[in-house]
Amino acid sequence: MRVTLTAILAIIATVAGQAAPPAASDTGVAAHAFDISQVVLDGGRFQQNQNRTLTYLKSVDTNRLLYVFRSTHKLSTQGAQKNGGWDAPDFPFRSHVQGHFLSAWSQCWASLKDTECRNRATSFVAELQKCQNNNQAAGFATGYLSGFPESEFTKVEAGQSTTVVYYALHKTMAGLLDVWRNIGDQTAKTVLLNLASWVDQRTAKLSYQQMQKMLGVEFGGMQDVLADLYRQTGDKKWITAAQRFDQASTFDFLAQNKDQLNGLHANTNIPKWVGATREYKSTGTQRYRDVASNAWDMTVNAHSYAIGGNSQAEHFHGPNQIAGYLVNDTAEHCNTYNMLKLTRELWTLNPSSNYMDFYERAVMNHILGAQDHHSDHGHITYFSALNPGGHRGIGPAWGGGTWSTDYNSFWCCQGSGVEQNTRLMDAIYGYDDSSLYVNLYAPSTLSWTQKNVQVKQVGDFPVSDTIALQVSGSGSFDMKLRIPSWADGTEISVNGEKQSVSAVAGSYAKISRAWVSGDKVTIRLPMKFHMIAANDNKNIAAVAYGPLILIGNYGSQNVNSAPTLQLGTLKRTSTTSLVFTGTANSQTVNFIPWYDGAGINYVTYWSISGSLPS
Repeated sequence: MRVTLTAILAIIATVAGQAAPPAASDTGVAAHAFDISQVVLDGGRFQQNQNRTLTYLKSVDTNRLLYVFRSTHKLSTQGAQKNGGWDAPDFPFRSHVQGHFLSAWSQCWASLKDTECRNRATSFVAELQKCQNNNQAAGFATGYLSGFPESEFTKVEAGQSTTVVYYALHKTMAGLLDVWRNIGDQTAKTVLLNLASWVDQRTAKLSYQQMQKMLGVEFGGMQDVLADLYRQTGDKKWITAAQRFDQASTFDFLAQNKDQLNGLHANTNIPKWVGATREYKSTGTQRYRDVASNAWDMTVNAHSYAIGGNSQAEHFHGPNQIAGYLVNDTAEHCNTYNMLKLTRELWTLNPSSNYMDFYERAVMNHILGAQDHHSDHGHITYFSALNPGGHRGIGPAWGGGTWSTDYNSFWCCQGSGVEQNTRLMDAIYGYDDSSLYVNLYAPSTLSWTQKNVQVKQVGDFPVSDTIALQVSGSGSFDMKLRIPSWADGTEISVNGEKQSVSAVAGSYAKISRAWVSGDKVTIRLPMKFHMIAANDNKNIAAVAYGPLILIGNYGSQNVNSAPTLQLGTLKRTSTTSLVFTGTANSQTVNFIPWYDGAGINYVTYWSISGSLPS
């Protein structure tokens, strides 16, 4: 048997768990996000969320996750129990969540070098390949892989079903791609390319009109994953396949910068915008960039709540309609997960602090707070209640429930939760040819291997307002520190010497220097109270302290309408923890960060009176 050098190198890469680099470069980028393999969390709330998720990822029974794949592809389920919820054998789009697990496992290998997660990912993919290889016996076309029959796609193409088949398929493809990219697993590459070929051949047979009609059914991030497949392989047929999923009815108004989001299902549409950024980077076509950036502007500025989330009952309403939709089924988790993807992509095209201001608000409030910090397995709330007396842990309309569970939920938000909480490091730092961007403040270590430099971020932010960046290695580059829009009076020093640099809120402060090992940058970001009012009613507002949205802790007390908060009574009561008090309806109320709101009744938006303390 003749073994080529390429094959040997592929085997070595798989065994060693080396990431697979892309074959094509991106067009139009001004900066880059670091690969998650270059950043490690060193403490704080980001790491706590990550660790709870990691515990769950290592505990989940992979045979149960394989059940619907094996049964659909006519293989033994090996005595495994069936899952419930959205992965039950009779649920229409079962098998969507497994791709999120693949992504999460691969991310834990990339960032943490966790061998158990790597092994779970690669062994799971090996079992998926067995399913795919049994297609002839199962009566499926070559390459097909799912937890439901291929005939479901025929029904959707004929307009006889609205089952979100491509939504589920996208998750599987994205998970396989991440296992290939992050671990270097060649089996994942093979299974993915076979499945992508099945998609390509199937969609190529449809006319433009047939395809556009089918795109009326939610299809997840099919453009995104196919464009990424082009980037990974350099084969242009994948970008051609991606473009078949461009939905003209939504791209047209977004390209014209018209806000017609009212009534649209939010998480159906946000992945399309993410896909548009990937298509822009693959083709350079300006329309894609316009679609994505216009959609971001509309959503962030006219459709988002103070915590960074958006939508009510999964849908957008008219622009600036906030105060009338402060209810219990607000801010679906998946929406923010996808908005963070979109934000990160757009930042690489235009590294503006404005993008990272939103990223900070969304990740530090909605994302961190959507996880149950009392749960060892880091379970997720589907919706995040914003009504007076809201209580976290609200499941979807389809299936209900409170927090997600180990085996009986598997909603979309549970899947995006395990994925998001294992990549919380993905936007902390960025770079271009001459600059290091520090975008977010969280204890972490960056290995800037391209320049043989390491930067360690230490501090107890946001409990403390001071962060230090310790440099190891040497080299000349600009260090660009994001000065948040809420941070007036920022102070920066290097090795104890105050720097006379522009540090305007809502910008990047630039330090140009020939860096040497031992250099230490200290940043003080003064935090104070500020208000984020509802767009349509300035008398209804959320309280913020620095990057944090604060909530009133009402314990088990019922609250049925927005209390009137006397702004002048707000004060921080400890320098070592994030605890505050204020007076609302003549009652002293304890305030805590929004991300600590699991298990209590709370108030996010208040009727406000008076002025904030100076």
